[in-house]
Amino acid sequence: MLLRLGLVLGLFYLSLVVLMWLFQERLVYLPHMGREQIATPTDIGLDWQAVELTTEDDLRLDAWWLPAENSRAAVLFLHGNAGNISHRLRSLEQFNRLDLSVLILDYRGYGRSEGKPSEAGTALDADAGWRWLKEESGHDPSQLVVFGRSLGSAVAAELASRTDPAALILESPFRSVPDLGQRLYPWLPVRPLARLNYPTIDYVTQRSAPLLVIHSEDDEIIPFAEGQAVYEAATHPKQLLVIQGGHNTGFLDSEATYLPAIDDFLKGALKM
Repeated sequence: MLLRLGLVLGLFYLSLVVLMWLFQERLVYLPHMGREQIATPTDIGLDWQAVELTTEDDLRLDAWWLPAENSRAAVLFLHGNAGNISHRLRSLEQFNRLDLSVLILDYRGYGRSEGKPSEAGTALDADAGWRWLKEESGHDPSQLVVFGRSLGSAVAAELASRTDPAALILESPFRSVPDLGQRLYPWLPVRPLARLNYPTIDYVTQRSAPLLVIHSEDDEIIPFAEGQAVYEAATHPKQLLVIQGGHNTGFLDSEATYLPAIDDFLKGALKM
C-alpha cells in the first residue's frame, strides 16, 4: 500500500516537473491576459501618437509615443509580463506629470504586436524602441532614460548593459528567472530545468548609467529580497527606493514618495 502510494506521488511529482519544463514560457509570458486595448491616452487627456516599430528580425511592434509639453527627458517604458500598453495609463500619466516624454511598446506577441515572445525576442524589441528614441524622439542622447517594471526590468537591464542611457530605473526587479522560480517553488528543480534566464543581477554589473531600483516591501509576486539583491549586486552609481503596496499597485499606493524620489533621481542623473 505504501509502495503504491509512493509510486503515485512520484509519478504526480514527475508529471509536474515535465509540465513545468514544457510550458515554462507560458508561465512567464502572459500576453493572453488582455490582448485587446481597453483605452488610449486620449481617455486621460494626454497627447500621443501611434508608432510602428520594426525589429531587426523584421517584426512589427505596436507602440505609443507621448510627448510631454515641457519635456526634460524621454523614457523607454518596458512593461511587465501581462496585458498590453493600454493597461499602463496610470504610469504614463505619472511620467507626464514629471515632464517626461514616453515611448511605451508591446513586446512581440503582446497586444497588437506581431510574433511570439522569447528572451532573445524581447531584447530585439527593446532595441527597436531604443533606436526609435535615438532617431525620432528629438531628444539628445544625454536625455534618454530606460525604465523597466517586473519582467521589463530584466529587459531594461539587458538593454542598458550594452547601450548608454542617461539613467536606468528598475521597478520590482528579480535576480533571474531561475532564481525567482526556485524561491517561489522550492519543491521543484527550477534551476536545472529553466530555459529562460533573464539574469538581471548580472546585467546591473555591466552598465554605467546611474541606477534607481524601486521595490515594495509588500510585493506579493516578486519578493522584496529579489530587488534588494539586485541593488546590492549593482555597481555604483545606484539608489534604492523602498515603497509599499502590491506588485501591481505599489507605484500608486506610494505615489507621495514614489514620484518625488524619481524626480530627485533624474535631476541628479541627467546632470551627470
